[in-house]
Amino acid sequence: MEEEFEFGFTEDPKFSVERYEEMIRNHDQYFFDAQAFENIIDYYIEKNDPAKALQVSEYARNQHPFAAVFLIKQAQLLVVTNRASEAFAALDKAAMLEASDADIYIIRGNLYESMERNTEALENYEKALGLAEETDEILLHIAYVYQNMGDYDTAITYLKLCLKQNMENQDALYELAFCYDVLDNQQESVLFYQAYIDNEPYSYAAWYNLGNAFTKLSLFEKAIDAYDYAILIKDSFASAYFNKGNALVNLEKYAEAIEVYRETFEYEQPNADTYCAIGECYEKLEQMDEARSFYKKSVKMDPKLADAWFGIGVTLDFEERYFEALHFYKKALDLDIANADYWFAIADAEYKLGHMPESEKAYEKVVELNPLDVDAWLDYSSILYEDKRLVEAISIMSDAIKNNPDAAELYYRLVAYLIAKGEFNEAITYLEKALATDPEKHFILFDYLPQLQDNKVIVDIINKYTK
Repeated sequence: MEEEFEFGFTEDPKFSVERYEEMIRNHDQYFFDAQAFENIIDYYIEKNDPAKALQVSEYARNQHPFAAVFLIKQAQLLVVTNRASEAFAALDKAAMLEASDADIYIIRGNLYESMERNTEALENYEKALGLAEETDEILLHIAYVYQNMGDYDTAITYLKLCLKQNMENQDALYELAFCYDVLDNQQESVLFYQAYIDNEPYSYAAWYNLGNAFTKLSLFEKAIDAYDYAILIKDSFASAYFNKGNALVNLEKYAEAIEVYRETFEYEQPNADTYCAIGECYEKLEQMDEARSFYKKSVKMDPKLADAWFGIGVTLDFEERYFEALHFYKKALDLDIANADYWFAIADAEYKLGHMPESEKAYEKVVELNPLDVDAWLDYSSILYEDKRLVEAISIMSDAIKNNPDAAELYYRLVAYLIAKGEFNEAITYLEKALATDPEKHFILFDYLPQLQDNKVIVDIINKYTK
């Protein structure tokens, strides 16, 4: 007959684990009280060994068949190991033993939430709210469910309730920022975080989110102040340095931005995005060797970062190394085929290399992807004009104007093409429209057809609008 030993909760948790492992080695049967079993299960959970923790929960259930806690622990472990149906069964048994345990409904809610069975998730979380002592995490999960349902206003309500319960719930602060972002309601976001900071002035997360809201409102100076407070409170907050760098870039303070980006390296491993951002700053400062060096570091870390490949192309393009630039532009395009900027750069490089058919095809792609790009329409039509394909150039300008009815540049260019084709009366009609839209830009017409400066009819019409 096997000898039974009893181990109680007065034991050191480490001792309980050692005795449990001894029992398994000896194929013996020791008795542990409920607290000792809980300690052993928690030990294996902390060691990230759910299989062993599940094994302990089975022993615990056999020795303490009326303790709901082991069924609940078992359910949590079954969730982690993706055994949802077994987890539901364990929770049902736990509810029969102790229906008032909030954890039953929280875990069940988590399961339903992961299955996108939102109504059942909400029902269980609502039950848990009435039973739990601390409810901020439950309120956070209710907010997640409403986000999954696309009801961001209700999600905001629950996130605010969560923060009322626990002002330091960082997840709720970030989720709230996300909801305001989705609703494109940055003004409300700013008001909330300012009010929050009045109560919690040392919340680095609140200052950070306030900075992000200011950034989205293009209030970059205010954003930088907010990021500075976040950094002051938590000097190792790499994301705040990075976003402050982005705000400085928006203010065209590239040298300062580089210094701020570099500070992130003190608190986290350098990453591809930061290297790429530094590369872009050097590019804007026209320090192309430095820029290319950082872009190369970026692609070495993340070969799938299209912007870094593109950046290398830009630095080569700047040095009139168009053939090499084209190679890198195409690498970027392979990673992001629908990026209009990449197509534009390719179109321009092909043009500079004298590859007109390839350039034309690329411009066609640019205006298809981004019909609001006025410069692309102008360049596209120029290729056709230079190729003496006036009818097509005029047609392209007409399409451009349909998509950009307020862009005076397009009207002036169309006037030039119509005059070149000999359609003077129609040209005058469009000249009037161009001058009504923006009379100051009439020089565009003379840039394209300098001889028109001697045309009295044209000059008289322009003078009517400009004097």
